[in-house]
Amino acid sequence: MSDSGAAGKQAQFPWPMLASLASVARKAWPGFLLCAALGVAAQLVGDHVGGPPILWALGLGIVLHRLSGVAVMAPGFEFVVRQVLRLGVGLLGIRITFGHVAELGAPMALALVALVALTVALGLAATRAMRLPVALGLLTAGATAICGASAAIAIAAALPAYAERDRDMTLAVVGTAALSTVAMVAYPPLAAWLGLDPLSTGVFLGGSIHDVAQVVGAGYSVSPQVGDTATIVKLWRVALLFPVVVGVALWASRSTETAAGARRPPVLPWFLVLFSLLVVVNSIGLVPATVRLGIEGLSRWLILFAMVALGFKTSLVQMARMGARPAMLLVFETVVVAGLALAAIKLVY
Repeated sequence: MSDSGAAGKQAQFPWPMLASLASVARKAWPGFLLCAALGVAAQLVGDHVGGPPILWALGLGIVLHRLSGVAVMAPGFEFVVRQVLRLGVGLLGIRITFGHVAELGAPMALALVALVALTVALGLAATRAMRLPVALGLLTAGATAICGASAAIAIAAALPAYAERDRDMTLAVVGTAALSTVAMVAYPPLAAWLGLDPLSTGVFLGGSIHDVAQVVGAGYSVSPQVGDTATIVKLWRVALLFPVVVGVALWASRSTETAAGARRPPVLPWFLVLFSLLVVVNSIGLVPATVRLGIEGLSRWLILFAMVALGFKTSLVQMARMGARPAMLLVFETVVVAGLALAAIKLVY
C-alpha cells in the first residue's frame, strides 16, 4: 500500500467512531427523553407528595414496563441503564473530600472501614447460607454497607453480564430505599432510648442508614450538630465505594461465573476513575462551589433517569418468583450494619 493510501486511511479513522456515536444517539434519544421526562415527574412527586424520588422513578418505570418491548424505545432504555447510570455514579465523587476523613479522626475512620468490610462479608455468608446467587449478595451487602441505591448501581456496573442483573439491582435499590426510610424514622428515637450523646447519635445515624438523603433527614431532625456528624460519617462510607467496587471488579475479572462469550468488565471501570479524580480535585479546592453544586445536581438527575429506565426493564413477575429470601437477606444486613455501628461507637468513644 502506498504512503498516500495509508495516510488517507489514518485521516478517515475517527469518522467511523463518530458515525457509530451518531448511530447510538439516533437510536437512544426517544427512550432517553421518556426516561428524562418521567425522572422530572418523579422528582416533582417526591417534592410535593413525599417519599424518595428514586422510588417514584422506579415505580413509574415498572408501571409502564410494557414499553420495554417497543422497538423504538428499547435502545434508549438500555443506553440509560448502562451508560447514563455509570456517568451519574462517577459524578458522585464531587461530594467527597479528604477533609471528611480528617474530621472523623483516624480511629473512627478505620472503624467504619471495618464496618463496611464486615457487613459485606457477613452479607455474603448469609447469601450462601440462603442459597442465593453471589451477585445478588454483593449487590445487597454493598448497598447496605455503603450508600444504598448508588452503591447497588455502581456494583452492578462492575459485575459480569448475567441475565438477572437488572432484576437483582432493582431488588437491591428498592429494598435498601425502603429499609432506609424506615430507619430514618425509627433510629433517632432508638438512639435517644439507648442514651447516646449527640456525637454518638450522629455516628450511629451516619453509620447505619443506607441512603444519603435519609441520613440527612434523620440527623437534622435531631439537631444541627447531629446532622453535621451524621453527614460526615455517611460521606466517608460513600468514599469507601471506590475500594469495594474495585474489589468487585477484580473478582468479576477472574470469576468463572461470567456467561460464555460475555466480555468481562475491566478491573477499574471508567466511572470509578472519574469518581476518584473528582474526589482529588474537590479535595485540593480546584472546584468552585457553584460548579460542585451543578455537578451534584447533574449526578442526581442522571441517576434518577436511570431508575426510570431500570423500572422499564423490570418485571414484577420475575421479582415475585424469587420469594421472601432476598427480603430476609436485606433485613439481616440492615440489622448487621446497625449493630456494627453501635459496636464502633462503643470501641472508639
